Amino acid sequence: MILTVTLNAALDVTYFVDEVTPHASHRVTQPVERAGGKGINVARVLAALRHPVLATGLVGGTTGRILREDLRASGLKAALVPVRGESRKTITVVSERNGDATVFNPPGPHVDPQSWRAFTRRFAELAARADVVVLAGSLPPGLPCDSYAGLLATARDAGAVTVLDTSGAALLAALDAGPDVIKPNAAEIREVTGRSDVADAAAELQARGARTVVASDGPQGLHAVTPEGRYRALPPAQLRGNPTGAGDACVAALAAGLATGLPWPDLLRDAVALSAAAVPAPLAGDFRRDLYDQFRTTATVSVERSHAADSH
Repeated sequence: MILTVTLNAALDVTYFVDEVTPHASHRVTQPVERAGGKGINVARVLAALRHPVLATGLVGGTTGRILREDLRASGLKAALVPVRGESRKTITVVSERNGDATVFNPPGPHVDPQSWRAFTRRFAELAARADVVVLAGSLPPGLPCDSYAGLLATARDAGAVTVLDTSGAALLAALDAGPDVIKPNAAEIREVTGRSDVADAAAELQARGARTVVASDGPQGLHAVTPEGRYRALPPAQLRGNPTGAGDACVAALAAGLATGLPWPDLLRDAVALSAAAVPAPLAGDFRRDLYDQFRTTATVSVERSHAADSH
C-alpha cells in the first residue's frame, strides 16, 4: 500500500478563461471544485493507475467536510484527521489560449498541538501498513519546520520507503531524517541551495542527507542524483495545457516505481511520461492515459546517465 500525506489539504477551485488579462473582467467557462493538495493529487493519480493507495492528512471546518465528501464520491480511500479551523481553498486560473496557470495559495488553518498529536498517532498506525509513504505539500500554520522530519523518522522505523515533496525550510529540516527520495522543482532547489545548476544543486542535497534527489525542471525534464549515479531524463516535445499537476504526477510515478522495485532508468522514464501526460489534462491529479501509454512504450522519453556526480 502507498500512503500519501497532505498536511495542508485544500478545496481546489479551478477557473478556465480564454486568456488572463490584468485589470480586466473574465468570463469563466468551466469552474471546477474538488479535493486537492499535493498528496491528494498524488493519490488520485495512483488510484487511476490501480495502485493500492490511502490518503491521510488534516482537514477542518465546512471546507473539510466538502473535501471528505468529494473524496468519498470519487472512490478515493482516505483516513483524514480533524483539525480546528477551516481548511483552505486554492484558486487556479487557467488560460485556455496558452495553458498558463495562475495559482493563489492561502496559508491554511492553524494546527494546534492537540490536533498534531492526534495526527502523529494516526500516522504511525497507517505507516505501519505502508510500503511507501509520500509526504507532499506545504506545512500549515502552527507546525514547526521540522514536522516532516518527525514523520519521516516514524515511517522509516515502520519499514516504509519515503518520498518527500516540499520546499523551503521544511525541506532543509527534513534532510537530517534521511528521506529516501526528495522531489523539489528547479525553483525550489535553487532557493534552498543558492546554486543555479539544477543537477549540482541536487547533488548537494544528496550530500546533506537525502538518499536520492529527483529535481523536476519543467520542459527540461528531470535531474536525478541516485546512489547508482546521476541521470537526466528528457521529455517528449513540449505539450500545451495546465502544468500545475505535472509535479504531482511525477511523484506518483516515483512512489509506484519504488513500490514495484523498478530500476532507476525505467522509473525515471515512467516519471517523465506520466508528468508529461498530466500537462494536457485540465485538473491537477488527472492525466491523459493515451499519452502516458504512448510516451512510456516508445522511445520519446530518453534517459541518459552521467558519472559527473561521482565527485560529490
